[in-house]
Amino acid sequence: MTKLSIKKGRLSVLVFILPILLFVSNARAQQSAFTYTQYMDNLTPLNPAYSLIDKAGSVSTLARKQLVGINGSPVTFLFTGNLPIESINGAAGLIILDDQIAIEQQTEVNAYFAKAIQLGLNDYLAVSLNAGLRNYVAAYTLVSPDDPTFRNDIRQTKPNLGFGVMYYTDKYYIGLSLPELTITSLGTASVQNSINFANHYYLAGALLTDLNEDIKFKPATLISYTRGAPLTGDFSGIFYLKDILGIGGDYRTSKQMAGILTINADGFHIGYSYQFNVGSNDLGGFNLPTHEVTLCYRFGKATVNPKLL
Repeated sequence: MTKLSIKKGRLSVLVFILPILLFVSNARAQQSAFTYTQYMDNLTPLNPAYSLIDKAGSVSTLARKQLVGINGSPVTFLFTGNLPIESINGAAGLIILDDQIAIEQQTEVNAYFAKAIQLGLNDYLAVSLNAGLRNYVAAYTLVSPDDPTFRNDIRQTKPNLGFGVMYYTDKYYIGLSLPELTITSLGTASVQNSINFANHYYLAGALLTDLNEDIKFKPATLISYTRGAPLTGDFSGIFYLKDILGIGGDYRTSKQMAGILTINADGFHIGYSYQFNVGSNDLGGFNLPTHEVTLCYRFGKATVNPKLL
């Protein structure tokens, strides 16, 4: 093979990969802090104080695939394990997040502890503290190992610290959290420094209402912010039929909507959401959906139903 053909081959690889990198990087830059569509059923990854609403242990998983149809589009896996400590009205658990987009991958592992103080008959004030590690890898040598522009991979690991506070009753909650607070700065090594290791802020709330004996309705809101990215708001509403079937939707201010379907039975919670763009440039045109699947299993019985709160 001639040198000319080798150069043409490398150029073809760059022409194919670079638009993908630019597309998904731009998509990430337009987002603020990490969010997911079904936050109203499990807010613990964003605010561990939420874990105190449930008096039973649980394990939850979430898989999220964005921009379906594009190679290298964002893929997220989330695991949460919760263990109540009833003797002190507390809870402890583990949160694992793996977020991959093209040649970039960020992995976080956090352990948390939360405790609530009873203020009234059904009123509680909860606080949480989480700590762990955040690892970021950008494998630029996979693009073109012989090109000086991409000759160095980026690998960074930093400690993480976070906290949350939440006020809740048996009908509603409101909470504020900062689960991702990078303790030390990254310096100038990473081109994604401002996004991947930025501090993330969340404000969330939900209200549970009884429409009749068989139907409940829960509106929920999640506001997320990261410095250098736009403020993002999620507004959702779900109808629960006999506490088993949930049907609802979500609107995100980044011009996205989602349909949500959940099933709750025998300690299991299964959820699915289909998110799509609703911007003027997307309707009837190039629109790449996002699929999200959740699975949760609860151990024992709880005095408060976390499927609804």
